[in-house]
Amino acid sequence: MLIGCSHQPQREVRNDYIVDHSHSYSTKQSIDSARFLVLHYTALNDQNSLRVLTGGNVSAHYLIPSRPKYENKEPVIFQLASENEKAWHAGRSDWRGYKSLNSNSIGIEIVNCGFKQHFIKKEWCLYHPSQIDALIRLAKDIIQRYQIEAVNVVGHSDIAPLRKKDPGPVFPWQALYQQGIGAWPDLITVNKYLANRVPSMPVPVIGIQKALALYGYSIPQTGHLDEDTHKIIQAFQMHFRPSDISGVPDAETEAIVLALVEKYK
Repeated sequence: MLIGCSHQPQREVRNDYIVDHSHSYSTKQSIDSARFLVLHYTALNDQNSLRVLTGGNVSAHYLIPSRPKYENKEPVIFQLASENEKAWHAGRSDWRGYKSLNSNSIGIEIVNCGFKQHFIKKEWCLYHPSQIDALIRLAKDIIQRYQIEAVNVVGHSDIAPLRKKDPGPVFPWQALYQQGIGAWPDLITVNKYLANRVPSMPVPVIGIQKALALYGYSIPQTGHLDEDTHKIIQAFQMHFRPSDISGVPDAETEAIVLALVEKYK
């Protein structure tokens, strides 16, 4: 149940962004910890995003509009739920041994259409630069206040890869990493593990399954490219190798996973 909050001011100025509380509500359920930061797209327009996220079935802590307004050169971001309360954004989820991440995470929704289906091909919707600017300011603040580890800044598709695609392969993870947000492999280490192999060279599935599990994904250890493994590899590729999201276990994907494990374990 969501209960509207009437005691908060409409606007709150933070470090370098502004929070709009005009659509805030209380879920009346406390969060256990802010260990993870989960990023989403809404797959809806602005009006419908607000309607759905305040309707009682799904929710998030923050919503970044399709074109954030700026006041005194600071972007305005909607805060829908208090950070110390649980929001219903992660659903069935698993990351680094934690399950049902609603209890351990802060969720940021970004207004974005997701993708448009053209026969068998998806056309992914781009994010506006002002959205990424707003996200960087907000995420930096949250990460600093809660000391969230780089590997725990994730997309919905990382923690629920069997059913979710957001924030999608055009989301600028590398640009966020360059701003101190999230994880990214070092190219020199990727090349070390690639070891002069052709990037598209097929590799044993079990090796990638083991490495992805070490990094944090919940993935079968079957040695077979079953449907679940295919979706999880694809989710990883959308995050770390968006140029090819086929879900095929190849040498470059393996090298990237191993480079991440070396860097962050």
